[in-house]
Amino acid sequence: MLAMLDLALAGQRVLIREDFNVPLKNGRITDDTRLRAGLPTLQAAQRAGARVLVLSHLGRPTEGHFDPSASLAPVAAALSELLGQPVRLARDWLNGVTCAPGEVVLCENVRFEVGEEKNDDALARRMAALCDIFVNDAFATAHRAQASTHGVAKYAPIACAGPLMNAEITALKQALRAPVRPLVAIVGGSKVSTKLEVLEALLGKVDQLIVGGGIANTFLRATGAEVGRSLCEHDMLDTARRIMSAAQARGAEIPLLVDVVCGKAFAEDTPATTKMVADILPDDLIMDIGPLTAQRFAEILQSAGTIVWNGPVGVFEFAQFAGGTQALAQAIAASPAFSIAGGGDTLAAIAQFGISAQVSYISTAGGAFLEYLEGKILPAVAILEARGQAENPTPARTPQ
Repeated sequence: MLAMLDLALAGQRVLIREDFNVPLKNGRITDDTRLRAGLPTLQAAQRAGARVLVLSHLGRPTEGHFDPSASLAPVAAALSELLGQPVRLARDWLNGVTCAPGEVVLCENVRFEVGEEKNDDALARRMAALCDIFVNDAFATAHRAQASTHGVAKYAPIACAGPLMNAEITALKQALRAPVRPLVAIVGGSKVSTKLEVLEALLGKVDQLIVGGGIANTFLRATGAEVGRSLCEHDMLDTARRIMSAAQARGAEIPLLVDVVCGKAFAEDTPATTKMVADILPDDLIMDIGPLTAQRFAEILQSAGTIVWNGPVGVFEFAQFAGGTQALAQAIAASPAFSIAGGGDTLAAIAQFGISAQVSYISTAGGAFLEYLEGKILPAVAILEARGQAENPTPARTPQ
């Protein structure tokens, strides 16, 4: 892929696709993490003297209809504050946008445009006509072939990756293609079925695969252990056994729970009881890993060379069941390994336990992060690679 920072941007119309799909409450942004993640890209283009147009989606509005609740107006206001200069919101942007060198203009929600989600060719051409250089900096949307992520990259005069996109891919490649070993993956979540592809894909790469949440319960039950009324996919027991057999055959380890923290109801005020797996009762709900299991996982993480983390190992939203995920987070923070973490619940746990500075790379992506782990082709990345290989111009380094 071509890289934005390797191109001469001065005076150029630079169209940057970001993921500014931020959470809103009563029209106010409640978490600006995604804005801050994309900010260095906008600032770099500004410093280079580019005419900066920014694309993003927000929510899931009906195409062809303006919905004030899905307007990017709050994002424009927040960017104005972060950049220290006015950021204009252009509503009728497809018909052309005036933008001075060093100025940043935010185009209204791309999902208001008919054909965005279906990657309409005509819409993509209109987007491409707005720019001299298209920059995709939104890795979190890279698994979607849409007009603003894929189609526009086909028709723009030059299509390249932004710094955030490059950083995400570089970190994932480091973790999965040439990892320092041992490579340890942590996959938490409620169901084996929703994470089956990532489990099977990682199985061929990892040295240890730590499973948590309902996934761990299913693996535990597959060994014949009692799991009570815990979240467990009984129709996936054979699949769990197959995965464990495959891991054993290639010398990889899936360490199972030896102790757990249980409750009698899925409620914030239910009492927590720590017990060995052999002591689980038919009316118990497994809500977290126990301290012995947490210690075992921490030892594995301490000796790891690379850690990939997607998903908590317990109901960390409830204080009495947060100990396992907290211990895991602290072990990752203390490990000398290169660590990469992604997924909404994982980011929430990182924030809750205050370890963001100790994780080597935190991915802002959810679905794209998982699909990359599964080994799937990400359409928005593939088109940038194709354009880069086809054109391969001699880059002119932009002064920084």
